[in-house]
Amino acid sequence: MIFRRRTILSIVACLLFLLPVLRADELGEHGFAKSGDVKIHYVTAGEGPLVVMIHGFPDYWYTWREQIPALSKHFQVVAIDQRGYNNSSQPEGVENYAMPKLTADVKAVIEHFGKKKATVVGHDWGGAVAWDFAMRYPEMLERLVILNLPHFNGLTRELANNPDQQKASAYARRFQQPEAAKTLTAEGISFWVKDADAKKKYVEAFKRSSFESMLNYYKANYPREPYEEQVEADKVKCSVLMIHGLEDTALLPGALNDTWLWLESDLTLVTLPGAGHFVQQDAAAKVTDTMLRWLKP
Repeated sequence: MIFRRRTILSIVACLLFLLPVLRADELGEHGFAKSGDVKIHYVTAGEGPLVVMIHGFPDYWYTWREQIPALSKHFQVVAIDQRGYNNSSQPEGVENYAMPKLTADVKAVIEHFGKKKATVVGHDWGGAVAWDFAMRYPEMLERLVILNLPHFNGLTRELANNPDQQKASAYARRFQQPEAAKTLTAEGISFWVKDADAKKKYVEAFKRSSFESMLNYYKANYPREPYEEQVEADKVKCSVLMIHGLEDTALLPGALNDTWLWLESDLTLVTLPGAGHFVQQDAAAKVTDTMLRWLKP
């Protein structure tokens, strides 16, 4: 009887330990898409038009956990791990994180699912990739959703002219230094995750990731001093939704001004007071509702 009770308690304990993992798996089906020699890990759920979701730094596919269940009722949602992160390949060398490589990964994911077009959603570096994808592959883009990442024309303008944005970007200058990856730890870069159960998953995912790869995004693509305003860029042809948490201390809202100058179609801009850089988690319900209302036909 005592043995049986202990056995039952052990099983219950194991199930309680595994519950967060089971919940993560319930968000969708895991798989891989091939992008040249790189494997891109994804989680997919739902049926319908394709929606590809791209995380930023420091993050991974799980950042969209609040959005996937609602969106997957109307779309096939594919949340990816960008190269260098979690279960995706981690090629060495700064050149392997240049923007053409990152956008080619998104193209490969869309083609993996047999689609000619998709709506692309991006946050932070995922937003930068999404902007570039819109200009590089306009024929493959249905609509564009950007969270807390101004158009690079706006960001470079602020970097060239706004001392507050220059100060706010000090972290990026540190990340561009040769030995910067050695200062990062999985626990340290998970500081922003508020939910305790989610934080454990983030630490595990970051231990599987490459810190050098993460910072190669900055070394390959982020503007360097002396800052110069970027004025040339192909106009984005599709409709764009931008959601920006106004408490973002890294990407200040001044860079949002004049975004419409770099678009050919309509722009919907939603600013959220009280939400920070990780707006999809800080204001999860509002972000999900806004995306659904904007995306649903």
